[in-house]
Amino acid sequence: MYFLYNVLLMLAAVFAGPYYGFKMLFAGKYRKSLGPKLGMIPEETYAAMRGSPRIWIHAVSVGEVTAAAPILSSIREQLPEACLVLSTSTETGQDMARRLVKGATAVIYYPLDIPWTVRKVLDHIKPDLFVPVETEIWPNFMRACREMGVRIILVNGRLSPRSFHRYAATRFFWKQIIRWFDAICVISEVDAQRARKLGMPQDRIHVFGNAKYDGLASQARPALQDEMASRLPIRPGEPVLVAGSTHEGEEKLVLHVYRKLLKREPLFKLILVPRHIERSQSVLRIVREEGFEDCVTLSEINGGRGYNDERIILVDVIGELFKLYSLATVVFCGGSLVPKGGQNILEPAAWGKVVFYGPSMEDFSQERAILEGVGAGIMIQNEQGLYEGIMSLIRNPGEMRDRGQKGREAVAANMGASVRYAEMVRLLISRPV
Repeated sequence: MYFLYNVLLMLAAVFAGPYYGFKMLFAGKYRKSLGPKLGMIPEETYAAMRGSPRIWIHAVSVGEVTAAAPILSSIREQLPEACLVLSTSTETGQDMARRLVKGATAVIYYPLDIPWTVRKVLDHIKPDLFVPVETEIWPNFMRACREMGVRIILVNGRLSPRSFHRYAATRFFWKQIIRWFDAICVISEVDAQRARKLGMPQDRIHVFGNAKYDGLASQARPALQDEMASRLPIRPGEPVLVAGSTHEGEEKLVLHVYRKLLKREPLFKLILVPRHIERSQSVLRIVREEGFEDCVTLSEINGGRGYNDERIILVDVIGELFKLYSLATVVFCGGSLVPKGGQNILEPAAWGKVVFYGPSMEDFSQERAILEGVGAGIMIQNEQGLYEGIMSLIRNPGEMRDRGQKGREAVAANMGASVRYAEMVRLLISRPV
């Protein structure tokens, strides 16, 4: 099976090579990360990896980095002399890790799952423990860890319905690999049930909650809100709709709702944040096709262009969404009115905002249940539902404030998972091999 996996991996590389080459040449993407992903990591980076034990924590991209930050911080508190190496797979995740994560000994790119590349990096780092965040399973890397005696513990584990069905369909291949985990620590009992069905022994599965609560609750500080407010001078009392992490098909819907809102509330502002910034130009075209010429991009504002009271701000840079939620009167969270499984509704809730979303929330069902339980999350089915829901809250500001506060309290009440994950790491690292 490993032979077949590596053959398929090489075929994928052959067919995907021209695409990524084009992106590197003309769009500048992947230029910074390709070399390190192939194992070309500077010797000075390795030389800086001092301390014991050596723990390698991996967070794929921005979302996983948000969860990894409080976990790494808790590990640092419990193991102050440890060498903590943090890796990401994406350039956006790397940027976020370098800005957000404190306490890491080194921040690197995760190697491509090529046997010799994986071995080269592992031989240099020599970790005692590998800690992937959420669900990240690469067979060659996992196999090399086991052969080198590196223990593996999954933290903040999440098995979305789509991921579970994908793994279950090829269970014959993944069953042995999953058993290589010394422990799988997951967010919810649903995730634990799915791990058991994939073949993970019950005694290695632990339900510890979502570490993202810890990171979000601690980050939602007035100073961040003040910083963003100074960059985007939205006048006191002006209502603001933040549409975060939108996908193709949702921007038009949001703009239609926004047009209706302007008829009732002419001072309404819209902050539109596509999930993928490479779509920014196409989203800008959609905005103008819908008749909104008074639109400015955040990169233009950051570049020094004056803010001329434009109604719509299109966010075309990464790492700003969480702070932008602080300015919202109401929030729509995307990836939910199209079948994408939803996006992280905890971020606006941490700021005390009521969150609207569509029915496709499969990847965030636990978060949805928590917010709906206190009235801070509202599911809508379509454009009209979003408009009516927003107007209902605008007409009842006291109710909106109370709902938002209950959402903020729900996020704070679920804190503490990162400490539990760190304790499990400490326990596992202390066991005799």
